[in-house]
Amino acid sequence: MGEPVIAMREVTAELGSRPVLRGIDLTVRRGEVVALLGANGSGKSTAVRSVIGQVPVSAGEVELFGTPRRRFRDWSRIGYVPQRTTAAGGVPATVTEIVSSGRLSRTRFGVFRRADRTAVHRALELVGMANRAKDSVDALSGGQHQRVLIARALAAEPELLIMDEPMAGVDLASQEVLAHTLQEQVAAGTTVLLVLHELGPLEPLIDRAVVLRDGCVVHDGPPPKAVGQHALPGHDHVHPHAPSGAGPIRTGLLS
Repeated sequence: MGEPVIAMREVTAELGSRPVLRGIDLTVRRGEVVALLGANGSGKSTAVRSVIGQVPVSAGEVELFGTPRRRFRDWSRIGYVPQRTTAAGGVPATVTEIVSSGRLSRTRFGVFRRADRTAVHRALELVGMANRAKDSVDALSGGQHQRVLIARALAAEPELLIMDEPMAGVDLASQEVLAHTLQEQVAAGTTVLLVLHELGPLEPLIDRAVVLRDGCVVHDGPPPKAVGQHALPGHDHVHPHAPSGAGPIRTGLLS
């Protein structure tokens, strides 16, 4: 097993006064592709947002690359793709400008060099959007907009890629492009944590599934389909499992 890239131990988090995470343990090791599954409201998105520091942790420990999140500063090692909102348009920027913003953490004082421009172009090619580079993001479909968000994360050439519902509301053609893109990243050694409602076309890439229910881990192991026909997120057929070797997970970053 590789070294822990993400480690969460007994992490508790609240939104307002409502407990959302109830002492979860989760470890993602270098080179793994881990799917975080669960019904709506189970705490999946809160978990990944606590990893990157968007949601404060009220108890427990979070580490990134072996460093407590509060001390972690090397955010260029992490690419984050948030949930795509329905407000895909209305941004006065081109596709290239949006994707280039993901490269800023790699630049010196925001000055783009040849390597930065090459990385941005490659990210656009990976998601099949190089031909739309000069277009306004306001003119894109939902699936194309999602591709741009993923290209923005890939532009920094991250070691760890965290994606929150990357397939939600995306057409089949874009799903296939995104699955192929992720396959290339995994082949290159990128560690991936995905929040998914269902595995879909990404299923062949998943090494491990972690199922949340009511803010607790109820399964950590093979994807539920391999555990049993009805072992889907939120179903009683998913049996609790105590993951071993979970370390502290830490968070904090830009969206």
